[in-house]
Amino acid sequence: MTGPLQVADRVWVSTVTGTRHEPSRHRDDLRRAATLPEWRIREFLSGRGLLRQLLTAIRPELADAEIARDRRGKPALRGHPGIGVSISHTPGATAAGLALGRDLGVDVQRPAPAVTASFTRRLLPAHAPRLAALPPARAAEEVAWVWTAQEACVKAAGAGLAGRPWTIGIPPGARTGRWGGYRWISLRDHSSVPLSCAFTDPDDHEKAGPPA
Repeated sequence: MTGPLQVADRVWVSTVTGTRHEPSRHRDDLRRAATLPEWRIREFLSGRGLLRQLLTAIRPELADAEIARDRRGKPALRGHPGIGVSISHTPGATAAGLALGRDLGVDVQRPAPAVTASFTRRLLPAHAPRLAALPPARAAEEVAWVWTAQEACVKAAGAGLAGRPWTIGIPPGARTGRWGGYRWISLRDHSSVPLSCAFTDPDDHEKAGPPA
């Protein structure tokens, strides 16, 4: 998948693999990149560049907006609180998302060669035996898919790891579900690298947020 792919009403995701993606040359992005460690600069500008490409395709009038951090630490378009944006990186892949009138989280994760039994039990306690029966590489891939959905949920909520993503119950092989006021989707039919997004569910607008 490259994108933009519309995954739900008013929600789009783009992703790119490899190293040929054009990094952002926006003045604000370059200014922020100058304060980062050398190893983070290319990753940072790649994510900002992909998000600006997505904005250009969907809402071109916002493509030049400043990308800042909101009070929760999430990426946001300064002066446009109704626009949800998210960026994610993994070795060899970058993802970005855009949602109109919704909070949004996107996560992409390159699978590890294998995962330990203890990690699998922590992430998927009810399903660890099922994963243990799979070949190591296949189990690791499935763990990555689950983790992207869990991470996308807490990113959408602005909680990050403090939101304890590993406690969100997502069964292996699942493609969509709900968590509190959020809906999540794993883009299994569109991405060769595990990639999921989560966004405010309009059907649960009144309770948007993590479960109590």
